[in-house]
Amino acid sequence: NDKFQCLSALPGGVKFPDSAGGFHYAESGKLLSITSNRFIHWSTSGDTVQLLEQSLDTNLLNNAVKLKFTHCTVLPGGVSIQETLNNVIVLIATNQSVHRIVLLHPTRMYRSVSDPMQSIFADMGKLSLQDPTHSAIIPMTTVGQTAGPSAATAWLSHRGEAHYALALPAGGIMVVTFPPHNTQGSVTAVELKRSSMMQRLAGWMPSAIRGEQSPGDLALSLAVRELEDDSFIFAICQDHKLRMWSFRDQTCLLEADMLEYMPACKGVKRVAGQGHRLRLAFSSTTGLCLAVYMAVPQRGQFTVLQLVATDSNRYSLDHISSLFSTQETLVDFALTSTDIWGLWVDDSNSTIIKYINFEHNTAGQWNQVFVQPPPEEEVHIGVDQDPRVRPARLCVFVCWCILKLCVFCVLQIYRRGSERIVDLPWETLKKEVTVAVENELQSSVTEFEFSQEEYRQLQVEFWSKFYACCLQYQEAQAMPLGLTISPHTAMVCLFKRGFVSFLLPCFAVDHLYLSYDEYLFSEEETPIAEDPEVGRDILQLVQCLRLVSDAVSGEMAYEMEKALEHLQSPERAAELVLENMLANDNDNMIEDIQNKLQDIRNPTAAMIVLLREMDLETDSETGGDGPIAPVIPTPSRLSQLYGSSTAVTVVCQAVCHMAMTRALFCRDLLILQKLYLRLGDNVFLGGGAQLLQLQQDLIPRSSHLLSSYYLLKHISQSLASTVPMDIIWPSNPGFQFPECLMANCQYTQLQEYVRLIGPWCQVNVGSCRFMLGQCYLANGEGQKALQCFQEAATEVEKEEFLMRLTGAEEEEAASTPRLQYYNKAEKLLTMKNQILT
Repeated sequence: NDKFQCLSALPGGVKFPDSAGGFHYAESGKLLSITSNRFIHWSTSGDTVQLLEQSLDTNLLNNAVKLKFTHCTVLPGGVSIQETLNNVIVLIATNQSVHRIVLLHPTRMYRSVSDPMQSIFADMGKLSLQDPTHSAIIPMTTVGQTAGPSAATAWLSHRGEAHYALALPAGGIMVVTFPPHNTQGSVTAVELKRSSMMQRLAGWMPSAIRGEQSPGDLALSLAVRELEDDSFIFAICQDHKLRMWSFRDQTCLLEADMLEYMPACKGVKRVAGQGHRLRLAFSSTTGLCLAVYMAVPQRGQFTVLQLVATDSNRYSLDHISSLFSTQETLVDFALTSTDIWGLWVDDSNSTIIKYINFEHNTAGQWNQVFVQPPPEEEVHIGVDQDPRVRPARLCVFVCWCILKLCVFCVLQIYRRGSERIVDLPWETLKKEVTVAVENELQSSVTEFEFSQEEYRQLQVEFWSKFYACCLQYQEAQAMPLGLTISPHTAMVCLFKRGFVSFLLPCFAVDHLYLSYDEYLFSEEETPIAEDPEVGRDILQLVQCLRLVSDAVSGEMAYEMEKALEHLQSPERAAELVLENMLANDNDNMIEDIQNKLQDIRNPTAAMIVLLREMDLETDSETGGDGPIAPVIPTPSRLSQLYGSSTAVTVVCQAVCHMAMTRALFCRDLLILQKLYLRLGDNVFLGGGAQLLQLQQDLIPRSSHLLSSYYLLKHISQSLASTVPMDIIWPSNPGFQFPECLMANCQYTQLQEYVRLIGPWCQVNVGSCRFMLGQCYLANGEGQKALQCFQEAATEVEKEEFLMRLTGAEEEEAASTPRLQYYNKAEKLLTMKNQILT
């Protein structure tokens, strides 16, 4: 539902980096609000701004818009969104022009939360964005200057005026102001300078001509905050100085040299600043805080300051803390009342996110955020596997949220761009991709005869090529642009070029496995163990697990995954992996692991704690140390809360990520346990009793959990489609099937689920056989279905099963003999086959 509007402005301008940001409604944290869990995010690229409104509770209609500003470039910090009682107002500043877009507030669009939800952008096409009351050319371009502003910030005053603070190329700041949108008035411009008071401009004379500013005064980053009846504009400038202006008095009230807060900054003062950033945060307890990022080569630093008011309208800055940054390239950062969140990219374009409490972190240790791991670069395809299957499954993982975009783009290339591909259902899309890849294969060969193995190798080659193209698109779409934190819900969003990622709390056991060694210095990092001695052993054990993970090659990881898929023994698969590690230990990794194992005093106690934490049933009973449980909503809002497709995707991705992490954890733990058995008394201080406990209890539990998490990972990576209820069960009052699971999965997926749990799951066996019988019925395999029904009857109590099957009352079910049940099952089979045929 993109809409395109062209706004003409004067030519010229420089290219600025792409950026992104977000706006969260003030009542986004209120459960019964129209704007509950609702937010807007934007991204900029050159002359284009894309706006997208999303809700985690409901799907919004017509929620995307794209604005293109001809001959202009959107400024860094040039997009701001604010709300009033009746409106949502979008403020945009380019290097040539400023714009105001007034939209109706969601609370003025709906009568109740049950109404169909239109986005605030739904009627944006009706607006005249060239209206002079909402669009203006920056006056400095009228006197022949070739360079426009280089940074901006915008805000809405409490009187409804729209202000745009623009960093002038020769130094200083100009503020362009629109009158309130429902009043008459003209656009005004005023220049803020350090030397003296400045009145509103009737004409225009650049400050460079007057000689009152210098290039060192060029503002690199701007921020603003309204306090009482004034607006304070902050700027970090090219001369490394932080300046604060009063917009009401139009004068500079404060100037501070930020290099004074940086130790060992010799020589930096003589170099013009580049890349400095500024953020503000306000709370009722701490007041206004500022965070300044100083982009000094090899020594980036965050400095947090608090604004303090003195008498006679004077202000000063109190230093709170200085925090050294990592050496990666900073993309964006956010400031809250307690923390700094940073977003970086390293030399390999990998995304890095960290956060730190700027008041109570004397060690200066940043907290690590675990991003989704990159997809496999190579496709491992077994000799017994269809080359078309493995890449398709991997692409689902690689591009979960943007899979269709990637596949569409690659498919367009394969079709040589001859036609535009419309949105297709998943099954149709998969067929189109298969045909395109096969056609590409056929058109590239010149031989007329191939052996089966030669043709299979060609299939592997061309499907791997298709997968590599999807990876390239995924990498481009995953480029990080910015992050935002909701002050109302504390939700953290990471904005990327093609989609949005949500940050979720991490369970303690996953945190241990994913953390780097430098983050595991003390027992405080292991809240899952109260005993400090056990906590120490857990840290040592987790470090050994990471060494095991590093030693497992990609081929052996695939072989173990294939063993789980084919229902082979996880314990035997772990032994084969260990044998491979021992045979190819060129880096003495096993010796390093053995040395660490000798430092663990009670390994079985540590394993018991870890296995307990990974048991989801145990966690659900005790509460665990994972994310805080949400407040149970009222029944009237259960259908709306987290009911949007976005929220469903987030939940599915969270389950998938947790299952993948814990499957690897269990795999490495099982391999390590097998190594323990080999080493025996050399590493076990407790002797034979612990070895016996390991062999008879801990290894089987690890094997069971590995199978469980592999199944969960498999399900979370499978695409589901809705099955109509009348296909699941006929509309017959005597035969009603209430299992909602059947309505949300394809029969083939359900069959695969039952197959995977067969060897190790002994819970609800009768129900599983019953569901499998339903799948056979749907596929027309009557005899198999009847056999499954008979097996189900022998696995569960007859009365309970008959109540499930017939929906009969308890008395009637209890009096029905087994023979009558078989007759009912056969009648059911006949009826079902008649419906299917």
